[in-house]
Amino acid sequence: MKIGLSDKQVEENIRNLGLNEIKQVKSKKWYNYLLQSLFTPFNSILIGISIILIYTDIYLATEPSYANIIVIAILVTASTLLDFFESYRSNKAAEKLKDMVATTATVIRNGKEIEIPIKNVTFGDIVILSAGSIIPADLRIIESKDLYVGQSSLTGESDSVKKTVELEDFENKSNNIAELNNICFMGTNVISGSAKGVVIKTGDSTYFGKIAHTISTGKEKTAFQKGIENISKLLIKLMLILIPLVFIINVEKHDIVLAFTFAVAIAICITPLLLPVILSSSLSKGAVKMSKKKTIVKKLDAIQNFGAMNILCTDKTGTLTEDKIVLEKYLDINGDEEPRILKHAFLNSYFQTGLKGNIDEAVIKRALEAGMQEVADRYKKIDEIPFDFSRRRLSVIVTDGTKKQLITKGAIEEILNICTMVDYKGQVNPISKEIKENILRISKKLNEEGLRVVAVCQKNDIVNIDNFDVSDEKNMVLLGFIGFLDPPKESAKESISKLNNAGIRVIVLTGDNAEVTRCVCNKVGINSKEIILGSKIDKISDIALLRLLKRNNIFAKLSPIQKARIVRVLKQAGNIVGYMGDGINDSPALTNSDVGVSVDTAVDIAKETADIILLEKDLSVLLDGVTERKTNICKFNEIYKNVYKFQFW
Repeated sequence: MKIGLSDKQVEENIRNLGLNEIKQVKSKKWYNYLLQSLFTPFNSILIGISIILIYTDIYLATEPSYANIIVIAILVTASTLLDFFESYRSNKAAEKLKDMVATTATVIRNGKEIEIPIKNVTFGDIVILSAGSIIPADLRIIESKDLYVGQSSLTGESDSVKKTVELEDFENKSNNIAELNNICFMGTNVISGSAKGVVIKTGDSTYFGKIAHTISTGKEKTAFQKGIENISKLLIKLMLILIPLVFIINVEKHDIVLAFTFAVAIAICITPLLLPVILSSSLSKGAVKMSKKKTIVKKLDAIQNFGAMNILCTDKTGTLTEDKIVLEKYLDINGDEEPRILKHAFLNSYFQTGLKGNIDEAVIKRALEAGMQEVADRYKKIDEIPFDFSRRRLSVIVTDGTKKQLITKGAIEEILNICTMVDYKGQVNPISKEIKENILRISKKLNEEGLRVVAVCQKNDIVNIDNFDVSDEKNMVLLGFIGFLDPPKESAKESISKLNNAGIRVIVLTGDNAEVTRCVCNKVGINSKEIILGSKIDKISDIALLRLLKRNNIFAKLSPIQKARIVRVLKQAGNIVGYMGDGINDSPALTNSDVGVSVDTAVDIAKETADIILLEKDLSVLLDGVTERKTNICKFNEIYKNVYKFQFW
């Protein structure tokens, strides 16, 4: 067994190599904020005006006048310092809040698996990877099982890349280091599979660190940022037109210096000097207040969009439901209770090493309550075929010393596609059309009762197979189903009603099936003419999809790409779109949204992508955050209106 680094080795490596951080993304120094505050568009104009005044009021004037220059200098200094202090303080506050939900990595040290902040990962650490993990540094793979990694942040390729222990003919393929199939690079993320890797590069020495200045990992500018930029450009254009115009009109009646001074005064009057101060102050105070209501703001600019959003897209599990899944039923193909189904589901969940979800935890809990620990003790795991979102199933290969078994659990349709036989009370028969229809009928009935159904199957004729992969998931024997209940939250219906009253439309985007989704949505007050399935979305254009989005609020059986597409189409139609999710499959939609909302218990890639983190996965917490933000913006509008009136007065 690999024992990893000792504490002494870790201390020595960090002392010699530093923390695992990229210089380009380290916190800004105080002088960065000061320069940023000084050279705003409006301050730049005033500085330019003051330079002209030095020439007209001092150099050309018979009696030098410093009054206008001093006034402008005071205004620029006051504006810069106020903006600097507010901006510096608010960003530091946001950084502290962000640290509360910092991304972590699982490593082996002193022979034990521990979870540490990514910045503390160091050279030689053995990192454990599973679906949803962010790669914390450049790693060389030392153990791998069906590991697929998303490298779009480095290569732009949307397809996941398979990573293995052995290097496969790299020299004859390409000279691109990103195509090394035995190396995982910092900043990428695990799509599916599991692995262990040893850290070979950290911080600035990583591949990501070397090209960080050419990589844009952030979102596009928000509507709020674009709006501020447009206002700034409009005011600057207005000044460039008014100053010459006022000067030309007045120069005929007054001398040049007086005419120019008056034109400059007009420019000063229409310049909203305190706008940056009010913005940063309002946003920072809003972030602190929202944190008290269990809403952590990672990016200050997201606050405006958070309150301005008119559409909230959300997943179902944990948001509308309690996210406390309980295994309610374990049934054979005729719908009768059968403990043997629970046993096989337990072996599958107990021995899988990927990202254990609520379903696996519910299976294990129920089986242990039924006294099945001794069953796990009798078996030994041989291999595993991890879960991924295209197959929607997971397999483990176990043995009790006499025979090998491949046990698979997954979505009903996907399991039926790989099964050719059924097992009923020990009798194995081919799957007929009638049997398949009966299975689907039972599954649909359970779904209508609000139960999520997972099928379980197995295969025993695997004696001569040593290396297992997805191709072995065929000609299997269907055993039955396990049904899970995840009841709707009591607060969900009221929260959705309040969100609707606040002008926010709620759209459900889920990977679950239509029947379960309909049952939950009806209970929480989300109605739709019909439930649109992912299979239909792939066949229609964006224009047709937008028409569906205008009259339907529930979309089921969606892939991650389909969720992201829906969010993109809504944005292109002029909506401010929020997306709330916590899974691996939610990260593309979180990136596409105007404001991504996740929770502190989400997988790493979802937390890293999100703009706002909720400390509770509940719509009522999100509603509190939205309400706080709207209140904050109303105060901002009132303050700015009064300041602007005073400036003109």
